[in-house]
Amino acid sequence: MLELIFKGGLVMWVIGGCSVIGAVIFLERLFHLHRAQINADDFLEGIYNVLRRRNVVEAVSICEETPGPVAHIMRSAILHGDRDREQLRQAIEQAGMSEIPRLERNMALLATMAQLTPLLGLLGTVLGMMETLWQLHQRAPLLQVGDLAGGLWQALITTAFGLAVAIPLYAGYNFLLQRLETILLDMETASVDILNFLSKPALPVEVDV
Repeated sequence: MLELIFKGGLVMWVIGGCSVIGAVIFLERLFHLHRAQINADDFLEGIYNVLRRRNVVEAVSICEETPGPVAHIMRSAILHGDRDREQLRQAIEQAGMSEIPRLERNMALLATMAQLTPLLGLLGTVLGMMETLWQLHQRAPLLQVGDLAGGLWQALITTAFGLAVAIPLYAGYNFLLQRLETILLDMETASVDILNFLSKPALPVEVDV
């Protein structure tokens, strides 16, 4: 494997660096999104049962102990439950907006790595072909097959390695994007539910916590 990397030249090391960075980002985001995604329906029902007993302190405590943006939105909504509907809606929206950057962190960088590596492979191919043509120019007419091997190796290896890195990175990015969209949908659903729940006149919610 190291022999192939050396034959691929400097571009191979750049592609290898991109693969390491991409793998680290993917694993970190996978762990983060796994923690952030909870069973929103069960969580909301549990919070509503606590609030129906008018135990605001316990509801806030449950939200603080539960990871993920849905719990953060619920906590913000409960703490602003004594406001009018418009103010409550603004508090919920602000809480949701503050969670989005944390969810999307480094996702753009992962997509960049997936798009960059095949281009680097193409660059390595061009450089390899330039090396081959240079050898043709320098050694003609006494050219041997071995004189062309270095450039051809670089052209083929960098292309193959660039694609081999880009394919799993792109697949991983789309997998994470699907998880992210599911979490965002849960956040939106939870925001509407808690807004309607706390806006009911029959549910006095005091926030002396």
